[in-house]
Amino acid sequence: MRNPLSQVIETIQPSGIRKFFDIVSEMEDAISLGVGEPDFDTPWHIRDEGIYTLEKGRTFYTSNAGLKELRMEIANYLRRRFGLEYDYQSEMLITVGGSEGIDLAFRAMLDPGDEVLIPQPSYVSYLPCAVLAGAKPVVIELKEENQFRLTAEELEAAITPKSKIVVLPFPNNPTGAVMEKKDLEAIAKVVIAHDLYVLSDEIYAELCYLDEHTSIASLPGMKERTILINGFSKSHAMTGWRLGYACGPKVILKQMLKIHQFAIMCAPTNSQYAAVEAMKNGDDDVCMMREEYNRRRRYLVHEFHRMGLQCFEPFGAFYIFPSIKEFGMTSDEFATRFLQEEKVAVVPGTAFGDCGEGFLRISYAYSLDNLKVALERLERFVNKLRAEKENKE
Repeated sequence: MRNPLSQVIETIQPSGIRKFFDIVSEMEDAISLGVGEPDFDTPWHIRDEGIYTLEKGRTFYTSNAGLKELRMEIANYLRRRFGLEYDYQSEMLITVGGSEGIDLAFRAMLDPGDEVLIPQPSYVSYLPCAVLAGAKPVVIELKEENQFRLTAEELEAAITPKSKIVVLPFPNNPTGAVMEKKDLEAIAKVVIAHDLYVLSDEIYAELCYLDEHTSIASLPGMKERTILINGFSKSHAMTGWRLGYACGPKVILKQMLKIHQFAIMCAPTNSQYAAVEAMKNGDDDVCMMREEYNRRRRYLVHEFHRMGLQCFEPFGAFYIFPSIKEFGMTSDEFATRFLQEEKVAVVPGTAFGDCGEGFLRISYAYSLDNLKVALERLERFVNKLRAEKENKE
């Protein structure tokens, strides 16, 4: 019987994030710090708008590009928050989450043999989406000594005549790393010199704790080279609403819209109406959640340092990326034993690329009470491992 599967899809591994989540869901008294999902409910005024939309029967298709009102409000938001100017009619597309935007951009821009430069550790979707688009992913290994930022020198060293797109996944999942304006200016010079394009995934743009987020699209000469990906999942606690957006040059967005028309039709209608409310009146919600995440972030950094667990200080997203190299175990071994012996789920760093070996991703999108219990168990576990190591020596 002929193999029913594509040879390409068979080469792609499932997400390493879900493995431990699936196990912990069946484990009594377990705590999961593994999934990157806000523990906040979607703010009531946003939910109310979604409910009202259903009650009024607004359940029909919208324009393929998304509700005009929503695109206008996103344009206002990007101008207000990040100094970005986009034409809502031709330079913006409402997508089913930020992930669809990544897929659309790659499929619209890449030909077989083109290279996509992907800094890792990073979100799990970039590499498989590049492969599914027929391109060749080229991994750039980010370094802890650089606080997992992409340097201009690292980018320059990875470029070949076939390079076309650079992924900028900042603020970063899983490391929490951010790129400051001076970092982006150095990257922009390399991008322009080599006539490249940028896919800038800014889904965590509102979760910066050092300074205000800077988009590379705001730098001179970069708007016409950048596809900006963003959405509502992290900033407004709207993960299940499945709503994102892509902004970029008209010539690229036109082709992304074409794929979106055939594959999706339009993003969920009631989610779009709810997002209009989020854009109009959600700034205080975002600020409140950011302040709470920052409180948890400071607590984790302090506790890791107190227990002697090596960890650079993250300034973005809601993840922390401690090193467990001292224990002589793989990330998967550590995470598996930790789950089995202490009933706490974390994600091995290798779920985000091979260079994540020796690290764990811990999400602090959970209550401070849960974090305190989890860290008590972590301290007990690492002390046990240190005792085991000492006895062997």
